[in-house]
This record gives sequence, C-alpha cells and structure tokens, in this order.
Amino acid sequence: MAKLRNIGIITSGGDCGGLNAVVRGAAKLALCRGIGAYIIPNGYAGLYNLVDFERLVLLDEERIDHVNSAFAGSDAGHSRVKIARIEDPHKYDRILTGLHKFEIDGLVISGGDDTGSVVIDLVQNGIACVHAPKTMDLDLQTYSVGGDSAINKIARIVEDIKTTGKTHNRIMIVEVFGRYAGHTAFRGGIAADADCILIPEINVDFDVIYEHMKRYYMRRIMNSDVHSGIYVIVVAEGIRGEDGNYFSASEAGTDPFGHVKLAGAAQTIRKRLETAMKKDPDIHHFMQVSGMFVPGVFETPEVREVIPGHMVRSGATSAYDVNFGKEIGAAAVVLLGEGVSGVTVVEVNNGVIRYIPTKAAIEQRFVDLTEVAFYEQMDICFGRKPHPYAVQTEEYHGPVERFM
Repeated sequence: MAKLRNIGIITSGGDCGGLNAVVRGAAKLALCRGIGAYIIPNGYAGLYNLVDFERLVLLDEERIDHVNSAFAGSDAGHSRVKIARIEDPHKYDRILTGLHKFEIDGLVISGGDDTGSVVIDLVQNGIACVHAPKTMDLDLQTYSVGGDSAINKIARIVEDIKTTGKTHNRIMIVEVFGRYAGHTAFRGGIAADADCILIPEINVDFDVIYEHMKRYYMRRIMNSDVHSGIYVIVVAEGIRGEDGNYFSASEAGTDPFGHVKLAGAAQTIRKRLETAMKKDPDIHHFMQVSGMFVPGVFETPEVREVIPGHMVRSGATSAYDVNFGKEIGAAAVVLLGEGVSGVTVVEVNNGVIRYIPTKAAIEQRFVDLTEVAFYEQMDICFGRKPHPYAVQTEEYHGPVERFM
C-alpha cells in the first residue's frame, strides 16, 4: 500500500460547532505522520473546481495555529452542492484530475447525511474518502460533531428569552432547526426547562398544547404575588399538524439536495393560540381577575415568537465538540493511511478507532419516543396526550457509551 502523500480536508453542508476542531485534528495528525494536509475550500463546489485552482492552503505548523477549534464554523468554508446533480458528464474525471494536480491521495470530509451521500458517490467513482460525522441535528446513526454545541446554544437562548417573557407575562415560542428529527429541540428544551417541546416525530394535537398552556400559565400568574408568569414552547421547524402535513412550508422551493425549505412553524402555533384565547371565556375571566384586562387594548395574553435561526449554529463550540471533532478528524487520517475508505468515524475509544460504512451512518435516526414518554411523566408537553411509560430497571456492567 502506497504511503499517503497529501490529504484534502473538506467541510460541507450546514455550518456548526466543532468543524474547525475536525480540521485541526486532521491536520495535526497528518503533520505528525509526514503527510501534507490541504484545505479544499467551499465544500464540494471547491472539489469540483479544484482543477482550476492555482494553489491550495497547506496546513503547516504556522497555518494550523490560526485554526481556532472553539470557533463555530469552518475555516475551510462550505457550500450545499450535490455532485451527482452537476450536469457535466465528465465531473468525476474533472475531480480526479484536480486531485492528481495537487497529489492528493484521500479526502477527509466532514458533514451530515447529505454530505455523506456524496461521500458514497465519490468512493464509487474511485476517490478515497473518510467521513467525519457533522450535523447539529444529531440525526445520524453516530454522534455528530456540532450537536452538543447547538443544544447548549438553544438552552441558553431559551433561558435568556425568559427574562423579557416574564416581564411582560408572555407566552414565548422559540423556533429552532430540525426538519425531520427533533433531537436538538428536544434536548435544548429540556435543558432550559421549557414547558412544551414540539418535534417532527410527533404530529401536534393543538388542543393538548392549549390546555397544558392554560393550566401552567394561569396558575403561575395567579399564584405570583406580583401576578407575573410565563409559558415557554420550543418548536422544531419541521413539526406537523394533526393531518401529518408540515405546519408551514415556505414558497422558496427546495435546496440543492431536494429538501423543501421550511418556515413558519412558530408563527402557526402563535396564531392558533391567539385565536383560541380570543374565544375562550376562561381567558377573559383570567385577564380580569389578574388585573391585566384593558378593553380594546389588552384583552388576551401576549404571544411572541422568536426565531434565533443561524445564531443556534454560530459563536462558540462546546468543549465536548472540540474534543470529539479533533478525535474524528485525526482518526479519519489514520483510516485513510490504512487504506480504509467509504466509512464514517464513530469514535476513538480505549485505543480503538471505531467506524461503520457511511451508507449505514447516514440512515436517519429519530428521537426515541420512549424517552419522550419518560419526560411526559414530568408533565412536559409534547403536543400529544401523555403516553404510558413502562419502567424497567437493571444493573449495568458494560462501559459507558458516548451520548448520542
């Protein structure tokens, strides 16, 4: 087996915490093994256009010093490009020519399920690749770098929003990413003591949400010596109604991977709450006895929606994601050096690099609804009538696995 001369490092898809840690880990390991590490900029767009580049950035000791692992985002840049959709019939020959031009023998590619699908495509066309799992949605079969950072950011945003909500006795709705899987909304909402968490895995029963909101919101205000209270809902963008359809899909079409662009989940919940409260005599009575009612001006509680959007994937990376990112970046280089390709790094544990085929890694993983039922026992609303939870206990003797 020929020794690796150089590797290319690509980050692709959506940005998130931990990507620079992947870049730094891969580059550092390569440097220690005498392998050149080059950044291929702008994701798969850069890979396709590699043949036209005059030079690439070599991650030597000096340049690696400028890659900040705690910076959420990537020095290598991103794009959403599906290679198979490029109409150029010679696209793979073009990519191979670009790789040969810079004597790059393998690629470390960090991204989510869409990125992983392109990894499979590239490997089938003779390009050696190892996938370093990245997605803040946490919907891969492995832990993916960026998830912990996103959960922490969501929790912090929801906690912060409570100050303005409580001051004005508002019902606050925070909409976060999560098209098909609600892991970050679920975990972030739990961490921030959200009252209601709505995820794509559960079709929303609005009546359940409304009754839960009334019970908590009115109790808090009426039991407060200054009549102050709040109700907080965390909503994933991909939630669906009773009919199983998205609450709202924007008219902006689809992205390069064919996903419908979503918008308006929080807005839909807000409008339905406002409509229901205007018709509810219990709310009218509550507003009067709490001293908030002003005819024609303030007749129902105020509902506000907040969409932090890309703030959730920006800023700083959690320490966990820095550690994990460095490990999987470095492990990817080791695997390429061993002639392993078309796989996704799972972890580095007890001196063993674990990996699985990328095809298996990118199969979508959803929130475990038995866990939802567990939290429903704590009276957190998930937009459905609480499901029974069968308690089971056992003494465990195995190793403690990573959080997924």
